[in-house]
Amino acid sequence: MNGKPEVIYVGDPMCSWCWGMAPVLHHVAGRDDVGFRVVVGGLRPGPSAQPLDDSLRAMLAHHWEKVAEVSGQLFDTDVLAREGWIYDTEMPAIAVTTMRHHAPAETLRFFTDLQRAFYSDGVDITDRRAYPQLLDGYDVEPGEFLAQMASPDGRTRAWQDFAEARRLGVQGFPTVLLEVDGGTQVLSRGYADRSHFDDQLGYWVEGRLPDAADAGTCSLDTGVC
Repeated sequence: MNGKPEVIYVGDPMCSWCWGMAPVLHHVAGRDDVGFRVVVGGLRPGPSAQPLDDSLRAMLAHHWEKVAEVSGQLFDTDVLAREGWIYDTEMPAIAVTTMRHHAPAETLRFFTDLQRAFYSDGVDITDRRAYPQLLDGYDVEPGEFLAQMASPDGRTRAWQDFAEARRLGVQGFPTVLLEVDGGTQVLSRGYADRSHFDDQLGYWVEGRLPDAADAGTCSLDTGVC
């Protein structure tokens, strides 16, 4: 094996299956034998954003219920009662890539904190005004961080991540890949539990035979999440 393998997690802070798999990803990121990198895939950013109408509201409620059932993660469905709200994932994507720019080691923790704020605490993470409080506990200067989020460079970083996800062939979130021995292997497309990743990494890193399966996914084709 040439060099340390690197896990690449492609997800979105406003992807419900990504929130469902958050504890699993922290388990994977805690391994000493692999690196870990977050790529923000872009679920409904900017031009792809959707108004929260009755149809989308019902669809999201159904999917969130399923994710909660499978993963045990908490969801505050009161956020689905918002009127005139746009499901636009660009702002949190910019926030994650800005954190990676300022404090790379904190990227996954911040990604998860945004998920928790949105799904469990009902915070509108599409609103820049929410971010000063969301930066509490991070070693960044809030004014500088928010200025970076509002800058053209901040937006460019996020859209570069979206493009990287497409280059990697990602069609839905979460997708977890492994760069090993000069190639890229798929560890999971959709939700998977700890044992799945232990098996997969056991095979690719340690040479043990895995059991592979795909499960819940936030689809780019349908926008369902």
